Amino acid sequence: MRALVQRVRRAAVYVVDGGGSGAPGEPVGRIAQGFAVLLGVSRTDTPEEARALAGRVATLRVFDDEAGRLNRSVTDVGGEVLSIPQFTLYGDTTGGRRPSFVEAAPPDQAEPLYRLFNETLEAAGVRVVPGRFRTRMLVEIHNDGPVTLMLETGNRSR
Repeated sequence: MRALVQRVRRAAVYVVDGGGSGAPGEPVGRIAQGFAVLLGVSRTDTPEEARALAGRVATLRVFDDEAGRLNRSVTDVGGEVLSIPQFTLYGDTTGGRRPSFVEAAPPDQAEPLYRLFNETLEAAGVRVVPGRFRTRMLVEIHNDGPVTLMLETGNRSR
């Protein structure tokens, strides 16, 4: 499981207009200070990994403390999480310019793990605003810092 975590001042997500214009349509949700998390699920991910990754996100210390050091978590600062399902995090371009997504979990496997990730964050006291699964979205991110980190579970290289 992969989470691209961005510290944000604010973020929002919209469903893209299905009329072909690509314009933002229906607003899905927005957050103030916190994280925008793009979450990718692989074919081999488990519920235990979803819970563990949510725990890491909830306790990741990348917010300033009184001394200006990155020493506070999203829960410490009362932040929120905009959680976006993002299968393209498992895009493999080693074979050329067109990505292969064979490592990404199919939607019926990925969606329950995405929901479990969000539920685990909420159980840790973090307000979560989810994106909409299997929908084209426009994500508005106001990265703060910028601070962006890739978190992964399992025996992967990161």
